[in-house]
Amino acid sequence: MTERFEFTVEEKESFYLLYAKLKRQIEVSLLPDDESRMCRHLEESVEKGQVHRDAFGHNPILFGFQTALIVVEEIGLKRDAVLAILLHPSVDGGFMTVDEVRTEFGESVARILHGLIRISELYAKNPVVESENFRNLLLSFAEDMRVILIMIAYRVNLMRQIRDSENYETKRKVSEEAAYLYAPLAHKLGLYKLKSELEDLSLKYLEHDAYYMIKDKLNATKQARDAYIDGFIGPIKDKLQEAGLRFHMKGRTKSIHSIWQKMKKQKCGFEGIYDLFAIRIIIDSPLEKEKMQCWQAYSIITDMYQPNPKRLRDWLSVPKSNGYESLHITVLGPEKKWVEVQIRTERMDEIAERGVAAHWRYKGVKGETNLDEWLTSIRNILETSDDLQVMDQFKMDLYEDEVFVFTPKGDLLKFPKGATVLDFAYHIHSKIGNGCTGARINNKVVTFREPLRSGDQIEVMTSTTQKPKRDWLNIVKTSRAKSKIRLALKETQVKEGLFAKEMLERKFKNRKIEQDESLMARLVKKLGFKEVSDFYKQIVDGSLDVNVVIDTYVDLQNRESGHGADGPARSAEEFCFQNINTGVSRGNDDVLVIDRNLKGIDYQLARCCNPIYGDDVFGFVTINGGIKIHRTDCPNAPEMRKRFGYRVVRAKWSGKGTSQYSITLRIIGNDDIGIVNNLTSIISKDEKLTLRSISIDSNDGLFRGNLVVMIDDTSRMEALIRKLRTVKGVKQVERI
Repeated sequence: MTERFEFTVEEKESFYLLYAKLKRQIEVSLLPDDESRMCRHLEESVEKGQVHRDAFGHNPILFGFQTALIVVEEIGLKRDAVLAILLHPSVDGGFMTVDEVRTEFGESVARILHGLIRISELYAKNPVVESENFRNLLLSFAEDMRVILIMIAYRVNLMRQIRDSENYETKRKVSEEAAYLYAPLAHKLGLYKLKSELEDLSLKYLEHDAYYMIKDKLNATKQARDAYIDGFIGPIKDKLQEAGLRFHMKGRTKSIHSIWQKMKKQKCGFEGIYDLFAIRIIIDSPLEKEKMQCWQAYSIITDMYQPNPKRLRDWLSVPKSNGYESLHITVLGPEKKWVEVQIRTERMDEIAERGVAAHWRYKGVKGETNLDEWLTSIRNILETSDDLQVMDQFKMDLYEDEVFVFTPKGDLLKFPKGATVLDFAYHIHSKIGNGCTGARINNKVVTFREPLRSGDQIEVMTSTTQKPKRDWLNIVKTSRAKSKIRLALKETQVKEGLFAKEMLERKFKNRKIEQDESLMARLVKKLGFKEVSDFYKQIVDGSLDVNVVIDTYVDLQNRESGHGADGPARSAEEFCFQNINTGVSRGNDDVLVIDRNLKGIDYQLARCCNPIYGDDVFGFVTINGGIKIHRTDCPNAPEMRKRFGYRVVRAKWSGKGTSQYSITLRIIGNDDIGIVNNLTSIISKDEKLTLRSISIDSNDGLFRGNLVVMIDDTSRMEALIRKLRTVKGVKQVERI
């Protein structure tokens, strides 16, 4: 049985004080039945056991009143926000529904509660709170900005209440979230007092010794510091008044957290921080005299105290792009201490504090353009509007061009609006994208065309039979996914081309027809294909009949052999060389002797094996009467000798080779950083080697690559292969 919830004596006293104080603050904004209905709900929730203490043992009702008071006094929200805070435990615990709240207290209160519940669900996904994406997602989840303001107030209250808690692990987590998440949000919204309190309390709980060391030193030096500020600004005030300027001055001590950050950044002790405080001079000046009077004040101050020219920041002459205007100087005051002085007018101060240039911007922190303008308008509503009901109509349109989604492990990813499940899959890995068939979004099965929405948790489904299609390019939104799809299509096209080529060669062999590369090229054009890849693609998908291709090839071959300039084919024994010095000669033992002058005869090096000087070779008389030189270990050699032995001619190289030939080396090795650079540097260091192309494919920690190199002869090739094999990580080097 659930233990009945009870107030302690101290909690009851605190509750009545808070209740009376909160009622005075918001009484004018309450509707007639609000107070009685709220009291009834609180009483019933306690009676029915719907109220439970949190991990720190806090009384949730008392905690709600404390948070509501922060929202009212320090942020400026009224009725709707307060009611939402007080009703949140009941709705979150299932005692009430959002619809019931809407009926009893109105749409505005229900909308705030809905946002609070959505963010509670977001936390349940356990994301990494340090992520900037998570801050952005919180904002995009808040349809009503009051949700974020309440979350900040809630965290401030929690940080105040956990001072004496012994739940150290939860205390640490809460403090880290306050520093990484809520303090930056409060800063962006211009809630500087709450932001500083969150940062100081986080430091207090996370780095206890550092916090109290700085606090003690500040307390010890407070009297001297106040006296120093008075002594510094006294003479300045007199001089400015003598000049006829109307102004007021502010002096502020930096927060403990800010001082600690400076100590770490500058790597010095407390005594090494010279700018523990800053002086701001705000001049009441007509618009047309603003710059003149600011520079006049600058002149008066620098006449009295020595300025540091390296620390001058002139945003009067050229305002920042966000509209910020001010003059910052650092001068050497009494006792040889550096003091920062900011000079601006009332108008400039208003813009800096309330307008487009919030303090976090002019400190140099980069922020999203839309976020700046939007948060500024929120601050203006909070600080200037007498009727805070304006907030009720304010809808969240921030990040309308971005969505934030979760992986199954809780990692948060950002995508452009309109991105689909397929974009998500390719972001995870190319293999996941290539095999994507759909996904489970929040446990609901969808297709890979499904658009992503903020807050979705996505689990990609894949299949080994799935292959990328060209129309996928129209589904994805990101350039990353598009490039990976194009690469996959290209690889598929190459594989299909090789498959079609092998199939075609088998058909030719079955019909005992020799396949000539140049004749095949003419056949492809004759069939109306501009690209060979399109020709092979149609063979693979069956839209082009292989038998039709072979019949057309035979017809073309017969026509060319019957009307060619060289007449019908001749056997090797009948082959006659008109000029022995034209490049190929026949010795006494019927061997073709090939020297470097390869002209005057229809003569080619076979592409199937790419022979180079030094290779054992033979000649093959083609159907057109020309000769192709093949390596003796050419993969086509056995078939040519078996079926067309009468066309084979013995051949050898003559003299010393001086031409360069193209070879292709296949290299396999570990996919280590720098290995490709080590391979190419070996080639580049040899003046007699030229690297024509390189293609690398990496998979599962191994890489496979082809290098096309221009080389003189086989001896240089063998030396190159030996060098490449010595590279660390290389497993295999072979000529193909």
